[in-house]
Amino acid sequence: MAELLEEHRGAELERLMAEHRRYAQRLEQLMSKPYQTAEEQMEEVRLKKLKLHTKDLIAALERSYSAVA
Repeated sequence: MAELLEEHRGAELERLMAEHRRYAQRLEQLMSKPYQTAEEQMEEVRLKKLKLHTKDLIAALERSYSAVA
């Protein structure tokens, strides 16, 4: 049972880290443009919020790892 829980947490952590990387890559693309449309500016703000939220989820999951260990 513990192995299954650990496996699930590991998979969730990997998923969140991949999501965070995708947000960061898209943000880099947007921020490298000399000019952004209004839609791209809104997307940049949205991605920054999503990236921060994902980082918070990663930190919470890592804290739960250390609490169990």
